[in-house]
Amino acid sequence: MASEPRPFVPVRIAVLTVSDSRTLADDKSGQTLADRITEAGHVLKARDIVTDDKDKIRDRVTAWSLDPEIDVIITTGGTGFTGRDVTPDALEPIFEKRMDGFSEVFHRISYDKIGTSTIQSRATGGVLNATFVFVLPGSPGACRDAWDGILKAQLDYRHMPCNFVEIMPRLDEHLRRGGIKTA
Repeated sequence: MASEPRPFVPVRIAVLTVSDSRTLADDKSGQTLADRITEAGHVLKARDIVTDDKDKIRDRVTAWSLDPEIDVIITTGGTGFTGRDVTPDALEPIFEKRMDGFSEVFHRISYDKIGTSTIQSRATGGVLNATFVFVLPGSPGACRDAWDGILKAQLDYRHMPCNFVEIMPRLDEHLRRGGIKTA
């Protein structure tokens, strides 16, 4: 007996551009993500730009992660190695769980497009307050690669054999059980 096809489940996503020089009017990477999010049928719940400042990045992402109307946060920008590239430094220390596989798959996809230059990105992902957070480079190409190659499928409940949407309700089960117990 064939199982019924799964329905599409829209995910509520916030996009944060990290830049000292961009505005919403000229933010190509943030717009690339916003367009792909809505084209896929998801809901763009928030979009903002903050400067390359650890506290501002951390504050905006933390606030969004505590908003019950936001399921996923995608940042773009600040993942390189220059002095102002601080997005992973701001966010990785506050992740409850890191998603090493996201970085690895992103770099594999990126390598096919730009070769060894992919090592100049510190793209990462994790979970904060039961909210998925993905930290992307600031180029439109990198945003396209991450969305088209990873996030579009993983944020689609119909994607098999597994996807992020089906585990979203369980991201905070450690909190409902009284916290993580250590030996």
